[in-house]
Amino acid sequence: MSLTVGDKAPDFTLPDQSGAPVTLSDRLGEKVVVLYFYPKDNTSGCTAEACSFRDSYESFTDAGAEVIGISSDSVESHEKFAGRHELPFTLLSDRGRAVRKQYRATTLGVVPGRITFVIDREGVIRHTFSSLMNIGPHVDEALAVVKQLQNEPGTAPGTAPGTAPEIAPETAPGTASGTAPTPAE
Repeated sequence: MSLTVGDKAPDFTLPDQSGAPVTLSDRLGEKVVVLYFYPKDNTSGCTAEACSFRDSYESFTDAGAEVIGISSDSVESHEKFAGRHELPFTLLSDRGRAVRKQYRATTLGVVPGRITFVIDREGVIRHTFSSLMNIGPHVDEALAVVKQLQNEPGTAPGTAPGTAPEIAPETAPGTASGTAPTPAE
């Protein structure tokens, strides 16, 4: 079962596509973080998802969010993948799948899952979406939540943590949104 809305996002440090260490807690505070786990670089679904985040990247940054992708691919694979598809955001290499395990981002127990988390400025998970095959809502839902968080009381920089309930945009049938992934996914 994945982490869910209201949980504190586990902190971690992983290398990015250039080999530089990235720590989640260093990215929080001023920005909302959209953290998406995906199975593998250069596969059709993962490429489509990454390019969808790329195509919406300016909308995410305009709304005060940073997009970060994580898979178990190597730094070198991420560097080539990001270059080939002109990805403007950070890709992190989780070679031992330790962070994936911390976030319980698997499907059917062992298969690397496709799960997106929206983490507010205080480090609280505000939204999750899990679907291995239905890629579009990962970006659409994350962007809708980020835009809602942009002006929500208690989530602006320098304010006390908010207590607003989970933000759950409409979802397609058969997908899990705002909840832990279901075994059928």
